[in-house]
Amino acid sequence: MQQTGRKITIYEIATEAGVSPATVSRVLTGNANVKSEKKEKVLELIKKYDFKPSAVARGLSDTKSRIIGIIVADIRNTYYADMYVACENAANKEGYSVMLMNSFGRVDMEIKQLGKLVQWRADGIIQLGGEVDSLKTDVTYAKEVNRLLGNNIPLVVTGKLDNTSCYRVQIDAKAAMDMLLSHLISNGNKKIALVGGRLNVESTYVKYNEFMKLTKEFGLENNKIYTDNFGGYEIEEGTASMNELIERFKLAGKPLPDAVICINDSTAAGVIKSIRKHGLRIPEDIAVVSYDNTNLCEVIEPGLTSVAYDYEMYGKALVKTAIDASNGKTTERQKLIKPSGLVVRKSSNYKRI
Repeated sequence: MQQTGRKITIYEIATEAGVSPATVSRVLTGNANVKSEKKEKVLELIKKYDFKPSAVARGLSDTKSRIIGIIVADIRNTYYADMYVACENAANKEGYSVMLMNSFGRVDMEIKQLGKLVQWRADGIIQLGGEVDSLKTDVTYAKEVNRLLGNNIPLVVTGKLDNTSCYRVQIDAKAAMDMLLSHLISNGNKKIALVGGRLNVESTYVKYNEFMKLTKEFGLENNKIYTDNFGGYEIEEGTASMNELIERFKLAGKPLPDAVICINDSTAAGVIKSIRKHGLRIPEDIAVVSYDNTNLCEVIEPGLTSVAYDYEMYGKALVKTAIDASNGKTTERQKLIKPSGLVVRKSSNYKRI
């Protein structure tokens, strides 16, 4: 027996064993639902430190923190802000509190924040954006997630994370693209460009492929000059991408597109800035539409047509999945949330002859 000179806690036992405090408690109470290798490691440490659990420690396996951790890629982004508020409201209605983590899109921050939420005994974790948006899951990242969470704390993501036990609750990106193209085509637009995003992001990749499929079906042009206008998701990147698109059309001696589909509202704000800088009118010369229907749509001039989501319903679905999974209830591994509709504003409300 090793004497340490101080009283060790159940949390230190759990950290050294590489398990959750609840797992240590289950070993102490003789719960059979613990893998043999984990049980042996915990028992070795209990003996090593002559650990004497308190009544509180014994009851940890049945104790819920009623906390949902939420990791957000960038809370400054209006979309993520709206999503966070929706999740917080949904959690509060279920008697849960939320703990916000802002990763600034950094993988190292996401890993640290996942670790902190494990230490703080969050019942479930929701990840909005960041590494889970990647089209191809990083193997090292997935291993870290499995090491930190295992099967002890459910992770719900708005993208995907292969080779983990995470739950996926996603917007139906195909349905959203269908709404935008149908609207533009019904207004007589025939030369439609896609602007913004990156193809290594799953939702952008899905939208791009749906765009290529539908424009082919409708007999619209979809060659590189209309589709290779990637760059990012922020206002400045939207401006740069649209500037490049306009210059490419000029160099090719082709008339500019009738309409532009932007990857999100922030990109659309930058695209509108570029169009105006070139002395063009919206929507008479170029119609502009977008995704997310954030508050930006009302303050941009002209008002921006955008695909709307029911943020309240989306947040509720994310939170319910996290809570149900944490309570051992059977829940779907993947859910698709349909867009609630298209909000048509002045930026595209124009019929071409």
